[in-house]
Amino acid sequence: MSSRSDTSTKAGRCYEVSGGGPLSGIRVVDVSNTFMVPYTTLLMAQMGAEVIKVEEPSGDILRQVGDMDGTAAGPVFLNANRGKKSVVLDLSKRTDYQRLLLLVRTADVFTHNRPPSAARRLGIDYEALSKVNPSIIHCSASGYGSNGPYGDLPAYDDVIQAASGFAYVQTNGGDPQYVRSAIADKTTALFVLAGALAALFERERSGMGQAVEIPMFESMISFLFLEQQGGAVYDPPRGPTGYARINSAFRHPYRTVDGLIGVMIYTDRQWRSFFELIDNPELGGDARFATMAARTVNTDLLYATLEHELARRTTDEWLELLQARRIPAMRINSITELFSDPHVEATGLVERTDHPVVGPTRGIRLPIRFLRSSPAPTGRAPLLGEHNAWLDALTESMRSQIATATKGE
Repeated sequence: MSSRSDTSTKAGRCYEVSGGGPLSGIRVVDVSNTFMVPYTTLLMAQMGAEVIKVEEPSGDILRQVGDMDGTAAGPVFLNANRGKKSVVLDLSKRTDYQRLLLLVRTADVFTHNRPPSAARRLGIDYEALSKVNPSIIHCSASGYGSNGPYGDLPAYDDVIQAASGFAYVQTNGGDPQYVRSAIADKTTALFVLAGALAALFERERSGMGQAVEIPMFESMISFLFLEQQGGAVYDPPRGPTGYARINSAFRHPYRTVDGLIGVMIYTDRQWRSFFELIDNPELGGDARFATMAARTVNTDLLYATLEHELARRTTDEWLELLQARRIPAMRINSITELFSDPHVEATGLVERTDHPVVGPTRGIRLPIRFLRSSPAPTGRAPLLGEHNAWLDALTESMRSQIATATKGE
């Protein structure tokens, strides 16, 4: 945090105001590792919060993922932890645990991703931490809700994709497949962010902290069921589960004469315009395709027609024709190609920083734009324990303040 000098008071709490993002003045203590909650706190850092990453002496295991040179700065770690401070604490040691409690006294938000029993064993559960800071927003993100029979089971992304139905819907009659992204981790991370921000907003009114529990399993079911619950939304069910358009075997990137293209035609107007493009305007009045309800029933036939027609022109030809008619279409990009995408370049989505160990790095800035409270560039990921001296100074200051207050009493 760049400044903690100017203060304002609301709902019984004193806030330090500084420039640089809508969460400026908010301090987050993050005792999580791997993908999920570090993505949440990355987004909070990008919104201007001061994020203190508490690591074990061995460091977040994510430091080792893709780290081929022994730098403890693997690529995913560099992405997930930009703009944070790193302090090393061994919470099994009483002295380090006491330092954590002093840090928590200064914090607005505390996050972790341990199962309930592990959190209690480490003393980082809400009951323990709220005793030293009743105003803390305590966000616990684990595999399953603590009030169910799975509550204390360990979990990772693949297991949650399996359990939540996500792997099941990736196939059409074959074996279930995992999405090739840590989608359960990252989706739940957004739920964690939403929960933390909602609790901070409520604290503005009440002046009180609270515990916020975000389970991966339940979060992913909520996420998936929005469209995949299908006929099971009714009780009793009135049809099969699933969403015909998304589950169609013909929904995929389409071959053109010279490559691949992504196209999604959706509205009545868009389909009529496409049928005109392929010189079959009469299909717009065909009872099978004329309405959304009819197209849903005949999704496979419709998308098979689309697949056949797109193979008759080049990618550039289709992009010109479809985009001129406001039909969503884009070429298929690889990860490498995105760095030179003209829109990515024009919007400044890629931030460049210098890391003291691995040199120049590239990361993605916060994709949200704020008109009035725009945050500063995020900065680089920290070295392991880089900010322990900062923590030493803070805890010494806290001890002095506590001692002075105790003498005054």
